[in-house]
Amino acid sequence: MREAMRRGPRYKHEASESLPYETITVDKLTPVIGAEIGGVDLGRPLSNQQQDEIHRALADNLVIFFRDQSITSEQHLAFGRLFGELMIHPAAPHIEGHPELLKIYADKDSPRANGESWHSDVSCEPEPPMGSILHIKQCPPKGGDTLFANMYAAYEALSDRMKAYLEGLHAVHDGEHVYRGTYANFGVKDKPDYPRAEHPVVRTHPVTGKKGLFVNRGFTTRIHGIPLDESDAILGYLFDHMANPLFQCRFRWQPNSIAFWDNRCAQHRAMWDYWPHTRSGARVTVKGERPV
Repeated sequence: MREAMRRGPRYKHEASESLPYETITVDKLTPVIGAEIGGVDLGRPLSNQQQDEIHRALADNLVIFFRDQSITSEQHLAFGRLFGELMIHPAAPHIEGHPELLKIYADKDSPRANGESWHSDVSCEPEPPMGSILHIKQCPPKGGDTLFANMYAAYEALSDRMKAYLEGLHAVHDGEHVYRGTYANFGVKDKPDYPRAEHPVVRTHPVTGKKGLFVNRGFTTRIHGIPLDESDAILGYLFDHMANPLFQCRFRWQPNSIAFWDNRCAQHRAMWDYWPHTRSGARVTVKGERPV
């Protein structure tokens, strides 16, 4: 075990064999995850080929970024709908008049910021979201980066014995401890209950066919079918393992930047290292399917 740790993860990124991009530019942040997309204005209607190439860039890179996108709430929603039906968050506040547009805001008076631990958005839903599209309008002068991690890479770096152990196991994802009381500072009242679901520990992506880990520190509480102490130990190991920096990229926000990530194969963590400054924007979330 210690020798394997010294050698590092066994994941090797395979270069994409997809066709070249013709209507957008794709500049990778790392070989493992993340790319900045250029040559597109999301405030204008996209051609079918641009839409297809953005889909492909997301599948190739798990999270894609757009700079200098001064879009309205309506344009933000329209871009999200190109990828599917939008969902309404079960707990968080929304932009007035747009229930599908989740409000992102933290300043000197905030008790917390959104997404401070590693997670996949709303994985407690029976059908967790396919993707999230975050538009940040106001940034702190320093800090406020978001980290993203590749769950294909985290799975591939596991030993064959661990892969065999995890195969067929399911875990509980619970929103109760995440959401209750969390948005009181926004004036949001708690609901009687919050979503709870069970999902495979190892998930097969419906588009790429690749396997990836689908447990996260934010929502996953236990693995079914094994003793509780064993579940705690295995989840603790997986949470630490998937946070390995070798699986990650780090995005530095600028005003009017957009990040679009695939929740089915990527996790993210927002850094709240900018107090007392303000960070604000909005997010749309695209509905997904039941994990298999």
